[in-house]
Amino acid sequence: MTLRIRTIARMTGIREATLRAWERRYGFPQPLRSEGNNYRVYSRDEVEAVRRVARLIQEEGLSVSEAIALVRSSPPRELPEAERLGERFWAAVVTLDGDEVTRVLDDAQTVMDMEAYCDQFLLPLLREMGARLDIAREHLASAVIRQRLRQVYDGLPTVVSGPRALLACPEGDHHEGGLLLLGIHLKRKGWRVTLLGSDTPAMALQGACAQVRPDVVALSFVRSRSVGEFTPVLEEALRACSPFPVVVGGLGAREHLKAIFSLGAQYAESSEELVAIWNQVRNAQNRP
Repeated sequence: MTLRIRTIARMTGIREATLRAWERRYGFPQPLRSEGNNYRVYSRDEVEAVRRVARLIQEEGLSVSEAIALVRSSPPRELPEAERLGERFWAAVVTLDGDEVTRVLDDAQTVMDMEAYCDQFLLPLLREMGARLDIAREHLASAVIRQRLRQVYDGLPTVVSGPRALLACPEGDHHEGGLLLLGIHLKRKGWRVTLLGSDTPAMALQGACAQVRPDVVALSFVRSRSVGEFTPVLEEALRACSPFPVVVGGLGAREHLKAIFSLGAQYAESSEELVAIWNQVRNAQNRP
């Protein structure tokens, strides 16, 4: 599959005029010409090469010529395994090549252990796609990765004893990738996990808490909200989950730590922090 220069400019953040200037001055990129109308068309490899150059310029401070030279001297096949697979993933998503996306994820799962596959490969892809992709491509990519995380989660054994966690995204938050990853980590630590998933209204939280009586409720806020929007959502969730302890996480919660603590919730960046908070609560409850 090939793409036109307008699409490449939108997907990489490099203006069409800049791409044409690079082509004239540095011979990079090297698009083909479509038959008949002689339009520039770019392959999947060219798209990722442009993206790598842009990243080197923006993040490493290299000049255009230095970045192009580095990309030319270090093709994707010579990159570390996870990075090489990541480049293949982005290239496939850009061209909406679902079959290649599946092959990339299959290859990654084959060469990585479960922890590396989830934490060092799938999670970084989820975090980056909002900045890398337009809406259509982000939907494709996020759906595939959530499906893979769900497969890993469902494939883990379920224990019959141990602490229980109730996991949910609050109402209005549809990004459950981080929640699935938390569920995977907790199941591997011997926890019983009840996963409600995305966009969970307070009434559903209340019913689930009454049914399973969790040791801890974990809420994942990913969508960015103003404090005026965040606070009432969390307040309603805390009322619904009372008297069970609530731990909040996710990118959408990190900017509202003051509100989280003032309302009586806790904040955790990882499953290890969540478990540590639960241990503190348990120890406090057991003190005479």
